[in-house]
Amino acid sequence: MSGPPIKRSLTLKGHRTSVSLEDEFWLAFRDIANAKHLPINVLAAEIDVMRDPETGLASAIRVFVLNWYKNAQDKSDKAPYS
Repeated sequence: MSGPPIKRSLTLKGHRTSVSLEDEFWLAFRDIANAKHLPINVLAAEIDVMRDPETGLASAIRVFVLNWYKNAQDKSDKAPYS
């Protein structure tokens, strides 16, 4: 089970901000940024631009991570078998 969220610092549009994320989400978020060959601040900025203004950034990151892995699973489920 995950521990409590930990406050993490990010820079968006030249301004420092923080998000509180559990270790599992933060590590997955970093892994996705690496897979996309993007700095984590750039990926966070992309998510920030796409999110609903009423949704917090931390929640938007969690949903992004969940959807990333869900889409990866959906693709592997559709892969042809040899």
